[in-house]
Amino acid sequence: MKRRDLLKRSAVLGLMAAVPAGVFAKFRSGAGSPGGAEDAGRANPLKPPAQGSIPVAFLISDGAVVIDFCGPWEVFQDARMASIKTQLFETYTVAETAKPIRASGGMQIIPDYTYETAPLPKVLVIAAQSARSEATLNWIRKVTKISDVTMSVCNGAYILAKTGLLAGKPATLHHGAYDNLARQYPDIQVKRGVRFVEVGNLASAGGLSSGIDLAFRVVERYFGRDVARQCAFDMEYQGQGWMDPNSNSVYAQAYVSTEEHLVCTVCGMEVNPKTDPKSVYKDKTYYFCSDTHKADFEAAPDKYADAANKKT
Repeated sequence: MKRRDLLKRSAVLGLMAAVPAGVFAKFRSGAGSPGGAEDAGRANPLKPPAQGSIPVAFLISDGAVVIDFCGPWEVFQDARMASIKTQLFETYTVAETAKPIRASGGMQIIPDYTYETAPLPKVLVIAAQSARSEATLNWIRKVTKISDVTMSVCNGAYILAKTGLLAGKPATLHHGAYDNLARQYPDIQVKRGVRFVEVGNLASAGGLSSGIDLAFRVVERYFGRDVARQCAFDMEYQGQGWMDPNSNSVYAQAYVSTEEHLVCTVCGMEVNPKTDPKSVYKDKTYYFCSDTHKADFEAAPDKYADAANKKT
């Protein structure tokens, strides 16, 4: 028995045995939760195919952050409807070559397809990763011409930005990269403190776990809130950010570096002054979370120093 079928059977049996019928009916109807059952009037709906599964491609390359793509993968593979016997979504990985890649933490993955062999997806998921080649950017542009949703997760927004598709549009990403993305791409409207942003067939999620919420949101757009809510219930996912994109407001305020709490001048992440890189510029010491961000600063110190000093 597949894990998906086992989850389905155990969830239904366990729920029937442990939860009073009235409570389950309340959950199914959406009572007591934000939005209620809004299948008929859900915002920005997507039309699923008359038959067959919706193809979902996950772009991967070395350094792909596992939760960025595995979180949404789990959502798409677990979404189901009793009236449809086939899987709602067909998930697969795509890379520039068929060679194994090393994701974050050293996980090794053999891509299912290359750009030349991959079926064209209706949903494309772009995690934070190292992919930046022109072949990669061209493939994203090609897919996005026909996709229902092309979505970035976390700092995967940098890749989407590099394609030019986000020019003049709103987007979000990990809270530690708001300022840096705005500096690199001033024509993008960087949204702070949001769980995800949708514009046309483009979407961008905040950091890491935010991609899970954006995936639930995509499920909702195709099949309605009840289907997305059932999937979240089966996964024991208690987050409700997929129903409220403004739920990341805690990250809206920019971090300010102080003597008591030093942060990276480039991204705003916390640093350890004893071990992390630093650079002295105009008699002031600036700290960084990585050598890469130190190099970024030293390539244009005035830009970063001026921005940092305006915050203090």
